[in-house]
Amino acid sequence: MPSFALLYAIDEIIDPALSFRIIGHQWYWTYECGDFFSLSTFTKGHHTNTIPVLRFDSFMVNESDLTFGALRLLKTDMPFIIPQETHLRLLITADDVIHSWAVPSFGVKMDAVPGRVNQVSVFVRNIGRFYGQCSELCGVNHAYMPIEVVVMKPSFFYKLILFYLGR
Repeated sequence: MPSFALLYAIDEIIDPALSFRIIGHQWYWTYECGDFFSLSTFTKGHHTNTIPVLRFDSFMVNESDLTFGALRLLKTDMPFIIPQETHLRLLITADDVIHSWAVPSFGVKMDAVPGRVNQVSVFVRNIGRFYGQCSELCGVNHAYMPIEVVVMKPSFFYKLILFYLGR
């Protein structure tokens, strides 16, 4: 019984500024964020319930395509970009088998389980490029699921999002 009280006491309850959904696939990651859009749109006076989402896939860059100085087995074609010093909620799940989203520099290692959404909070203080990998034995290409996270100043982050959205 005392352990339940301790688990309840250490549970973080914060109000995140942004929420991202991370989906593990064989053999890549998908990142989604819907916080930049309104939850509904109006078309010709009719109310429609569409929720557009910023979504992209992140694949490992093949060794033959690496530029000089890029890290082998860690470089991705589309890194996950997040703002510095912002409370973030990462909702992690999988599409096929159990994966594990792990970035040691953040102290984060969360399993991505099909049919279940796990949550972890992140608050990154340093700007830079951070790397991780799937740390679950999820199949033959397990070693080819890198995670590349770019942390930038919030002002640059939101300018990049507005540019991406074409606003």
